[in-house]
Amino acid sequence: MENTMSLRRLLLSAVALAAFTSAASAETIKIGVTPGPHAQVLEAAKAVAAKKGLDIQIVEFSDYVVPNAALDAGDLQANSFQHQPYLDNQVADRKFKLVSVGTTINFPMGIYSKKVKTWDEVKSGASLAIPNDPTNGGRVLILLRDKGIIKLKDGVGFKPTLLDITDNPEKLKIVEVDAAQLPRTLPDVDVAGINTNYASQAGLDPVKDAILREDPKGPYANIIVVRTADKDKPWVKTLVESYQSPEVKAFIEEKFKGSVLATW
Repeated sequence: MENTMSLRRLLLSAVALAAFTSAASAETIKIGVTPGPHAQVLEAAKAVAAKKGLDIQIVEFSDYVVPNAALDAGDLQANSFQHQPYLDNQVADRKFKLVSVGTTINFPMGIYSKKVKTWDEVKSGASLAIPNDPTNGGRVLILLRDKGIIKLKDGVGFKPTLLDITDNPEKLKIVEVDAAQLPRTLPDVDVAGINTNYASQAGLDPVKDAILREDPKGPYANIIVVRTADKDKPWVKTLVESYQSPEVKAFIEEKFKGSVLATW
């Protein structure tokens, strides 16, 4: 009996030691996200990454500027909240040494209203709020152009500004607002172009509530971003594989039902 108990203790100790060693060897990284779908999808990826020995700590930010600054400064190891045109703009303006290592999800931009049900009801001279950052504000302008509502200068690329509008037959009064504040602004304007993550966070349904919606195919797939110096580190490959896993794709399809799309 004593030998049996000793053997049992030995086995239990071995199991505990293995668990401790596994936990101790897990690499920990901090990833910045914005609240809502980005954070929710990363939670699903976190569970997959844990099985691969990568411990993800999720840090939420309420704006689009700080996550890149925090990453560049070394306070984060990665972030997941932006698309390539926005990153390109940040790198050009702020000289960040950051790079994309994989795509994540796509949030088709939508135009919402508390006052009308369709765009045809929007009257001449209506007020339109758009994000005040060049990339996402330009994204709304491109959406309006593609729907035939305004005209833009030729060759404006992905970052047109209000100065690039060449024809505004509906005489829309366009105001620029911080992207995170647009849902709060919605009752005070006729229509607003709102990023899907902020719309969802405010209780809007991007599929049912948007009166205009961006074509999901395009350059606005969101990305995982790391410091350029880190892009070839083993944990980066593990992170991307964990995110782009069948488990995470199934979570996106079940959770968001078309309002958020997997890009892989």
